[in-house]
Amino acid sequence: MLAYVTIIPAIVFLLLEPYNKRRFVRYHAFQCIFFAIACMVASFALRIVAFMPVVRWTTLILWPLLWLAEVVLWVICLLKAYQGQIFKLPVIGNLAEQQAFTMPDDSNQAKAA
Repeated sequence: MLAYVTIIPAIVFLLLEPYNKRRFVRYHAFQCIFFAIACMVASFALRIVAFMPVVRWTTLILWPLLWLAEVVLWVICLLKAYQGQIFKLPVIGNLAEQQAFTMPDDSNQAKAA
């Protein structure tokens, strides 16, 4: 759940030893990072559109909608991680799954010890 607070804990969880071995933690950390990148790209694209004189007024409608969509998705991801569930965002979830499940999971070995 902490991975979704900001992008910094997500990066920290991927770097620290006990957390980067768990697939669940890696999945949510990667999804948070990819979601943050997607939000930045969408924001940048909207800024480019804002400089176009003909469609500049549409950004007045799109900025609040983009912000609302980001907040709603962020809260959903936060709650699903807190509940221990894997919630896959479209496209981003598949990328996170590919990255998170490439390393072997050590959580079963830790339980046996």
